[in-house]
Amino acid sequence: MSVSAQEIFQKYVYAGAMTRNADALAELFTEDGVLEAPLVPADAAFPRRTEGREEIRRAMAAYYERQTGGGGVGVPNVEKSRYVLHLTEDPEVFIAEIDTVFDGEGDGADETFSLVQIVRVRDGKIAHLRDYFTPGLVS
Repeated sequence: MSVSAQEIFQKYVYAGAMTRNADALAELFTEDGVLEAPLVPADAAFPRRTEGREEIRRAMAAYYERQTGGGGVGVPNVEKSRYVLHLTEDPEVFIAEIDTVFDGEGDGADETFSLVQIVRVRDGKIAHLRDYFTPGLVS
C-alpha cells in the first residue's frame, strides 16, 4: 500500500515541528533531500539550505536545541497548531500553510508563527522542501 503525499506531510509536521525529533524528521527525507529556509539569518543554528538526510538531521537538531534551550520560543502546542494543505497539478508537489502555536509562558499570551512550505515527494519520501517563515520565528 502506497503512502500519499498528504500522509507524508502529516508525519513530517508531527515528527518535526511538533515533537522536535530531528531523527524522525530526517527519516522522512530521501537520502539526497533538500531543506531550505530562505528567511533564516545566515548565522542562525538552522542554515539557509541543507542537503542530504544526515545534514538535515544535524541542522534540525541544532535548530531545536536553540529554540528550546534558552533563547527560543519553546515547544509547540499540537492541539492549537493548524495547517492547510493545497494540492497542485503535479500529484507529487503540494503547498502547505502552517500556523504553529506556542503556549505563552509567564504572561500567558500564545505566540503564533506562520510559514508556507512547498514540498515534493519522491518514492514515498520528501525530496525537496522550501520554507517561507514569518521573520519572527527565526529572529
